[in-house]
Amino acid sequence: MGAVVYVGMSGGVDSALCAALLVEQGYDVRGIYMRNWSRDLPGFACPWAEDLADAERVAVTLGIDLEVWDCEEEYQRTVVDYVIDSYKRGYTPNPDVMCNQTIKFGTFAERAFAQGADFIATGHYARVAKPQTPGGSYRLLRSANEHKDQTYFLWRVPSAAFERTLFPIGGISSKAEVREMCAQRGLGIESKPDSDGICFVGPVGLRTFLLDSLQTRAGDVVEWETGTVLGKHDGAFLFTIGQRRGLNLGGGPARYVVETDTQKNVVYVTSNRECPALWTTQDVLVDAHWICGAPPVAGTYLVRTRHTGTLREARVEPLDNGEVLVSYATPVRTVAPGQSAVIYAGIECLGGGIIDRRNMRGEALDKEAMR
Repeated sequence: MGAVVYVGMSGGVDSALCAALLVEQGYDVRGIYMRNWSRDLPGFACPWAEDLADAERVAVTLGIDLEVWDCEEEYQRTVVDYVIDSYKRGYTPNPDVMCNQTIKFGTFAERAFAQGADFIATGHYARVAKPQTPGGSYRLLRSANEHKDQTYFLWRVPSAAFERTLFPIGGISSKAEVREMCAQRGLGIESKPDSDGICFVGPVGLRTFLLDSLQTRAGDVVEWETGTVLGKHDGAFLFTIGQRRGLNLGGGPARYVVETDTQKNVVYVTSNRECPALWTTQDVLVDAHWICGAPPVAGTYLVRTRHTGTLREARVEPLDNGEVLVSYATPVRTVAPGQSAVIYAGIECLGGGIIDRRNMRGEALDKEAMR
């Protein structure tokens, strides 16, 4: 047999094809289903048992073993608690980013290598490049499928992890092709829809999850320009910057959330799409991480602030205090604090940071003061 590869199998289309391709390439494949969350929420049954059954059927078809690893305790501590705490403080976190860092390339990778794996593999749409020079770092590259590219979720994973990671579907140019390749191999999974909702819960809305985890507290919805109270809400933590739906303000013009104050429990909105608070020319990034260790030199790079969002040119300037200043040539829509801004040099993902609350009202930042 070839090298031993532990494959994270979620019961979905991507990881199924990932395992199939590795078997065909002669690897000794061991399937692992990570049970990260199994609790039902009001009105929603957690789909973990159905996903496990799908993974088991694929494993049987491929003739490989499948183990179930219980990762719920660490997932609760490093991902779920992080999400809840972030919303309580008025931030909009990205659980997939933290899951990749602490679970898939943390718990899963560490346990796999401890048990003798030569490599781990996942169904991420991403690619890895070997070092360009002796002793250099492995690099993370965007996938051939730009629409599904998932490097946005991998920016907190260190280069050392990619040295022993395989992304078998990273070179496939479309999801339709992935599904067709599953069908050709008789995996019986090709029609399964893409996962929706919160990554660890399944097809359940964020509002349902937060209401199950945090106490409601009535507060005011306030017009940003005038301070006029327009209505009531059940908790400022339920809202995020740019949100338009779910405000329940009755008739009138569409309104957008421009700011939330979770301490005072106030949600600020505007009906003006050109409101300065909805646009910015600068972002401050905190908790920065660089895949190859060192920050890049200040200069012009590509920046993405949403998964599959537009790649925009911006000046990226790592600061002496570890923060990063991102400056755009023209105003861009303000992104909720807590989201990730990921930085690229061409197709290479360099790293990124967490968007800070500063500059939420669209004012210019004082670079020297930040230092």
